[in-house]
Amino acid sequence: MTNIKLGINTGFATNRFPEPEVWTKIVGEFLGLRYVQFVADLLNPWLPWKILREEVKKIKFYCKKYDVKVDTTFFGAFTRVNHLFHPNYKIRKLWFEWIKKFFIISKELGARGSGTGSFGIFSVTDFYNKKQRKLILKEGIELWQKLSQFGKKIGFEFLIFEPMSIPRECACTIKDTKGLLKKVNEKAIIPVRLCLDVDHGDGQSRNPDDTNPYAWLKEFATVSPVIHIKQSTKDKGGHWPFISEYNKKGIIHPQKLIKVISESDAKDVVLTFEFSFRERYPAEYRVLDNLKESVACWRKYIKL
Repeated sequence: MTNIKLGINTGFATNRFPEPEVWTKIVGEFLGLRYVQFVADLLNPWLPWKILREEVKKIKFYCKKYDVKVDTTFFGAFTRVNHLFHPNYKIRKLWFEWIKKFFIISKELGARGSGTGSFGIFSVTDFYNKKQRKLILKEGIELWQKLSQFGKKIGFEFLIFEPMSIPRECACTIKDTKGLLKKVNEKAIIPVRLCLDVDHGDGQSRNPDDTNPYAWLKEFATVSPVIHIKQSTKDKGGHWPFISEYNKKGIIHPQKLIKVISESDAKDVVLTFEFSFRERYPAEYRVLDNLKESVACWRKYIKL
């Protein structure tokens, strides 16, 4: 039987609720959620260690106060850059060290695993240069394998990356995702898994399954300890909350999604809200209400 829990990615808090005492209270008290995927945008490893340690201490204090657990950590909107696939070798190496530092912070916060969002993002120039694309992909896989060694050293259970929606960002089809998982795990020390996203998939693929969230779930639920959920449409409208306005036209139905996961061999899954609220009106003042309604929508089916 699959153990399904409900959580939230802290991207909603970026630049709105950066204070640990605020976002933890929203998650634990206002929303009644226990699990979070903490994003690097709230605590960037470029900061000096002194400040990082102070913030980590504060986050842990308020997580305990509001009964919130940092389940995993992830990159966010500001860190959605080329990182391990950057065209400049020196910058790739800097990002590798940045990620290791982020992993240390993540483990200190109590995370069982961490990831970088996309596996890696090619520049347009590198993607259309077959030789360069092959070289950077090969190195990227090796860097992920080295990160798995480091993850093992600090006590992680797994690493995660997110299948995306265009080839330049890697793993945008079911077939390509399978292939990438196989390659990276050949020499990984701890498993490299997925943070599956129900709104992703290659819209230009000839295979209709590549834009069918339920086909992705059927294929990958067993290797997805975290699954990003948001309301979506066939044309991938993106990152919508589960409110009546979007639920009427959306294709993500809690009962159907939970059924697919439960029928898989998945053991432990955290369904994690990942919403994008633009700094525009009226979205700006509807954030908390939209979060509250989204949680209520799913609480009918998930108690944990």
